[in-house]
Amino acid sequence: MRFEPVTSTRRAFLFGCAAALLAPAARASHLRVGAPAPATTLVTLDGRSISTTDLAGQVVIVTFWATYCSPCRTELPLLSRFAAAHAKEGLTVLGFCLDGEDALADVTRIAHELSFPVGLLSRSRAEGYGRIWRLPVSFTIDRAGQLASDGWSEKQPLLSTARLEALVTPLLRSG
Repeated sequence: MRFEPVTSTRRAFLFGCAAALLAPAARASHLRVGAPAPATTLVTLDGRSISTTDLAGQVVIVTFWATYCSPCRTELPLLSRFAAAHAKEGLTVLGFCLDGEDALADVTRIAHELSFPVGLLSRSRAEGYGRIWRLPVSFTIDRAGQLASDGWSEKQPLLSTARLEALVTPLLRSG
């Protein structure tokens, strides 16, 4: 058997494969639909703090995204329209952006187009959802503060109007 030297390209490939195999284990294994949702605090781009514990009685969608994520850029306008259409019914969306401080101008530009508050994950608190390894990923919290959907278990993580109507609209009617 002949061994080839590990080049930087090969090392990066092997690291990526290992990360992909380990990623599912990095999910927040304690998340359970019907159990209390982890508390999160979004620090918005303008410095306001919004905590899910302060939003009791509302339906909350916690979404994680990034400017470099193409599916996120498709989902954000859809989620923004849905949030605006249902805000008076008690829907709040909190957008946690994974970009770093160096992308703040791009994040701010995108955030201005959205109907919901956005902040950088690095400035906020959302540890209860595990390491964010797939984007976009969203979680829904019902009016009682229970997790209504676990984005890690979704086979199709990209939200659609049909998925939002099926999941969120009944929660809004329950209040």
